[in-house]
Formats: sequence, C-alpha cells, structure tokens
Amino acid sequence: MPVRHRPMEPRDVGECAEIVAKHPVIGPRYGSRIKGLSGAWRRLLTCEPKSMIVFYADDGPRSPICFVGVSIFVTDDFVRELKAPPGFWMGPELVKRILRGDSPVLLESQFVEANSRGGLNLVVWEGCFRSGFETNSEILGHVMTTFIEDHAGYLLKEIISSQIESVERLRWALGAGTGPWNYVAGCYQKSFTMPLERIVEKPHLLGTTREMERTDPWSRIGSLFDYRPPRCGFSRSERRMLLAALQGETDEKLSRELDVSVPTIKKMWISVYRRIDDRLPELNPNRSEPEVEMTQRGKEKKRHLLNYLRKHPEELRPVSQKLLSKPPATDRPSGKHRSQRNVTGAQDSSPD
Repeated sequence: MPVRHRPMEPRDVGECAEIVAKHPVIGPRYGSRIKGLSGAWRRLLTCEPKSMIVFYADDGPRSPICFVGVSIFVTDDFVRELKAPPGFWMGPELVKRILRGDSPVLLESQFVEANSRGGLNLVVWEGCFRSGFETNSEILGHVMTTFIEDHAGYLLKEIISSQIESVERLRWALGAGTGPWNYVAGCYQKSFTMPLERIVEKPHLLGTTREMERTDPWSRIGSLFDYRPPRCGFSRSERRMLLAALQGETDEKLSRELDVSVPTIKKMWISVYRRIDDRLPELNPNRSEPEVEMTQRGKEKKRHLLNYLRKHPEELRPVSQKLLSKPPATDRPSGKHRSQRNVTGAQDSSPD
C-alpha cells in the first residue's frame, strides 16, 4: 500500500482532531480539553515554528488520513516544566495555553534567533494513528523518514518525543534513539526502570539531546543533530521558491503557488544564481551570466543547485545572517553521525 503525505491544511484540522479524540488511549488523556484541540491547531497553522503533516494511504481520490503528526519548537521554560516531577500530559496542556494566549511555541523572531545561535527544542506534540492503521509498519516507516527529512538542517539541541500510547510504539521509539526521562535523577536514561505497560498509563517523556548524541552517535534520530551553518543566506521569499522548486514545479506553477508573476519568479532565480556565484562558486564552474534565458547550461545550473539543496537543508531554514557572522558563544555540533506568548504570524528577521 503506497503511503503519501502533505502539510496539514485548514480543511484537515477537524478530521485530524477527531482522529485524536477517537483514539482509545490518546483521546482520554485530553479530557475536556479535547474540545479545544481543533481551535488550537488552527491557530498553530498560522505560525512558522511547527510541522503539521497528514499521512494517507494512496488508494483513491478520497483516501482517509491514516496518521497525524504535529511537532513544535518551544521555549526553554516549557522544556523545564515538562521535565519537572511529577510530569503532565503535553496535549491538553498545550491546548489550554495556546487558547488562552500563553503559547510555549516560539515566536518567529525567537525561532530565527535560536536557529542561528544556541539551538532549538523540538517537541513532538502528537503522532496519532487512525483506528485500524496502528499496526501498519509501512506507515510508521514512512512517518519516521518524513520526520527526519522535515526537521533536518535545523540547529537542534533537544528532541522530545510524543507521549507514547502503546508498548509496541514505546519499544520502537527507544530503538529509534530516544531515552526515558528520569524525573528523580533529572536526566535521560537508556532504559526504563519499571514495566513498559505501566509507562504508557501516566505522563512520561522520551527524548535525546545534542550532547547525548555526541557520545553515542549512531541512532537514527540522532542524525538530526548533524549541522553545518548555511552559506548562501537566501531571503524568505527565495527559500519559499526553492522549497517549491524541489518538488519539481515549473516557473508557471511557482508563480501560481507563490502568488507572484512569472517575471518576478525569473528575477528571483537571477538573484539566487548571483548569490550562488558569490558564495558557492564550486557549484557553477562555468560562471555563466544569470541574466541569460534558461538554456541547456542554465538547466544544468538549476539541477546542480537543487541537488545541493537536497543534501544541505540548512540553506532553506530561517536564520539571521547577522547572528551567524558573530563568533559563536558555545560550540557548534560537530557532526559525528553517519551521514512566550500568542501563536502569531510574525515575520522572520531574515532579509527579503
């Protein structure tokens, strides 16, 4: 069964919230807060520091959503609260805070700053199967691959998993590289000290940090801590165009998707190529003039650029060039692996 995914859209929110509400384990954890889940997720859709993805079995035009994945970038204060004993269920607490205007999700200016210096806390709010798909390993494998692709290229310092609903998922999460948080010792461990069946019955945390992965760099999820600062410094609009171009869109489709004219798209390509010639000259040894129409040589240039971006997702993440140019206050990750308030639509601080 082929599995596909796409970003959550406003029309999906009601169905996604219903999937969570009807889950026999996850739904009851929300209690009365489940009524506010769709409202909280609609607010979340308007901000950048998040990933909201729906997965579906591609067996027809009306394929149902079979898995919902929501992750957010949060403040240090919220992470400290999560780790304080005795713990709490994240889902209903996030609903409450977002709806009352006290969201722990980073404002976009904070998001840009943390991704440029210091690092980000990534929290998986929810990963929920629609009833009947729980044992589908193909979906779970696709979810994991998508999660890594979607979060690669960020300067991460900690990853916290969703709170697991079954022993099978718990074992899978441990195998992927997360460890349980010991509320008494105040640290992540490699295994639980009580039966797994008891863990899913009460609030718990699974996660890993950049420092942990430096000492044990072979977990799959740990590859997300591999990081190199971006070299290109693309603007917000250029990043949007390049992300769409990676999906194979033509200039005409890019124009419709970004709601700008085709001549504007062409000018953006010219700006991108000039930046590449200046900062990544090895990608374009012939240094042909960017103003010329897209000849065969121009198509090769585009192909080389998109191939580079697939391998270097950090170039498409929002950063502050001003902060990147300053000497780091702390050590950057060394790459040892195998390969506050309201949720708002505040603009990021990168140049446009």
